Amino acid sequence: MDFAYTPRCKDYLARVSAFMDKYVYEGDEIYERQHAEFGPGEGRWKVPPIIEELKEKAKAEGLWNMFLPDKKWGPGLSNADYAPVAELTGRCHIAPEVFNCAAPDTGNMEVLARYGTPEQQEQWLKPLLDGKIRSAFLMTEPAVASSDATNIETEITRDGDHYVINGRKWWSSGAGDPRCKIFIVMGKTDKSAERHVQQSMILVPADAKGVKILRHLPVFGYDDAPHGHMEVELDNVRVPKENILLGEGRGFEIAQGRLGPGRIHHCMRTIGAAEVALEKMVKRLLTREAFGKPIYKHSIWEQRVAEARIDIEMARLLTLKAAWMMDTVGNKAAQGEIAMIKVAAPRVALRVIDDAIQAHGGAGVTSDFGLAKVYSGIRTLRLADGPDEVHCRAISRLEFKKHSNETR
Repeated sequence: MDFAYTPRCKDYLARVSAFMDKYVYEGDEIYERQHAEFGPGEGRWKVPPIIEELKEKAKAEGLWNMFLPDKKWGPGLSNADYAPVAELTGRCHIAPEVFNCAAPDTGNMEVLARYGTPEQQEQWLKPLLDGKIRSAFLMTEPAVASSDATNIETEITRDGDHYVINGRKWWSSGAGDPRCKIFIVMGKTDKSAERHVQQSMILVPADAKGVKILRHLPVFGYDDAPHGHMEVELDNVRVPKENILLGEGRGFEIAQGRLGPGRIHHCMRTIGAAEVALEKMVKRLLTREAFGKPIYKHSIWEQRVAEARIDIEMARLLTLKAAWMMDTVGNKAAQGEIAMIKVAAPRVALRVIDDAIQAHGGAGVTSDFGLAKVYSGIRTLRLADGPDEVHCRAISRLEFKKHSNETR
């Protein structure tokens, strides 16, 4: 068993690391300063110009769309090769967008690359790949428990050469960005069909008549502007029949294809954030004294630092195993591992960040060290792309299935 990164992975890691050292960490500070200068209210939803400048630099250096394994659309990195790069970008919140590797665009680009028609790819995929527009994925609904996607109530009704869409979505991440031009919407085209073929996905331009942004949804008080998480009303929204993805009743199929790689990306970025939190914790403990000795010499902190390192290493190895399995035996065979990492990585990161906050004392919950904001975002990951309970249910079912014949 070889745990070494491939030469190609090492090459991209070195180049991305050098680029981040040269541009991105400083760019993050500039981004925050420019965003603050826009002021409150509507100014929060303006995009700091530094981000587009950095995107052009990254594109020029070939550090672009690295998440796409299809060589037709990207550099063709495998999931296992891209995973360590994703971890590196998790160290800085603007980094994924700088390299055009930010959610939800990554998942939406994968959908269009894998399932889109040539016309859909020309109209929407190419501008997304070029970083000229952004997108949102509309699935979760306020009226039902959307962790069970068969519950969704948004209607997609065929009317001649068009589909008419009615429903209300929320946690539509990215819909607040002024560059967001296209939504992928999940709804039901046939409520009488078998449970998992009732759903379809359809492309809806963000400026289509009948699309209304009702409000933005803060996360623990953070607005996450200009990206934002929105509640969106779809009121008799009419789009051409050609906007359907893959065909009626294929929504679940698309969702499963979309979520596998995205979970690798999220989990590795989360591990990157955990590494940063551990670094901050250790530096803080080394430089503060309490009760007559450096804080790091108090045994409770030795225990916490050790457990943080153990947990991070375990989470990373499990995520890399899932990525390797996706590359070698496919998403279906790796479904257990994909579910496991989605539970494990955010839990690990939250424990590490929480301990880092504790090590910083009152400073940990301010904006001075960035820990509180990172905690809020990763806590949301225990809900996004399915809550922990759904993934644990899937894992347990696989375990029961292994032994079901033995008990009969």
